[in-house]
Amino acid sequence: MAAKKKVLMVQGLHPEGVKLLQARADVESVALMSDNEAQIIAAARDADAITVRSARITRGVIEAAPKLKVVGRHGVGYDAVDVGALTARGIPLAISIHANMVPVAEHVMFMLLTLYKEATYYDALTRGADWGSRWNVKANDLAGKDLLIVGFGRTGSRVAKRALAFDMKVHACDPYIDQALIRGAGCAPVADFRAALPQMDAVSVNCPLSAETRHMFSRAEFGAMKSDAVIVNCARGGIVDEAALHEALTAGKLRGAGLDVFEREPSPADNPLFQLKNVILSPHIAGVTVESTIRMSVQTAQNVLDGIDGKLDPAVVVNEDALKKRGQSPIS
Repeated sequence: MAAKKKVLMVQGLHPEGVKLLQARADVESVALMSDNEAQIIAAARDADAITVRSARITRGVIEAAPKLKVVGRHGVGYDAVDVGALTARGIPLAISIHANMVPVAEHVMFMLLTLYKEATYYDALTRGADWGSRWNVKANDLAGKDLLIVGFGRTGSRVAKRALAFDMKVHACDPYIDQALIRGAGCAPVADFRAALPQMDAVSVNCPLSAETRHMFSRAEFGAMKSDAVIVNCARGGIVDEAALHEALTAGKLRGAGLDVFEREPSPADNPLFQLKNVILSPHIAGVTVESTIRMSVQTAQNVLDGIDGKLDPAVVVNEDALKKRGQSPIS
């Protein structure tokens, strides 16, 4: 009898994903509820596949796993995975591309609404029975406001759809897609997002973190924006320069910001941004809802099973060169 293929679930999976793995008689699923590199290395030595949430899958982990044939990311971001080390060995990295784009888009809208409707201000007044101060009107309409979406992929395009439903005027900058897609979605293409900033009331960051996008929004960009504009980042920490953002917010150069992601995660409690009332915060959770957690776990499990079977959908693979190197052959 052939040995079972071991799937190491780093930080676990939702029971629905585990159920999918356990339905395979030729697969053994093992959970490791840790993000410690040494513990992951020890557990991965005989792993045929790895699923991972937020833990780092380093070159050390990859080199310690001679049987490894596929890594499944529980989500879409992969900056914590050494993709180069995987590709060098012909190991595909599969992401759950269909799972969390809707909740992230909803979270962007939640932050825009919270900022424009001054939700925390009015909540505090009500809890303090201060109804008189409500006439110090602070809330604004979203309708008619100019929103710039930076990155018009799976999530950015869905932010656009929801913003248009609020009668916002939506502009989008993404040089890596056919600009006809932006126009077809009812949005205005923007070739140079920096040149457009002075006309924008709000910005939503929806692009990956890379050398090109790191600190894409810093002192110069904030200085170009309207003083009553807001910025929301539900993409990746590091795209927004937090020190420059704090400077702009405290100097009255920006109305507010919504941040789900941070340059350092977990972000320490003494982060100066945490002291500001015009900042809305969440702990890198925009894409995580009850429903999306189930979707992510099921797709992650299916991705690693497809990797075992040599039939991965190229659309979910980050490093397609690994597929060519491997030839999509099943694990033997």
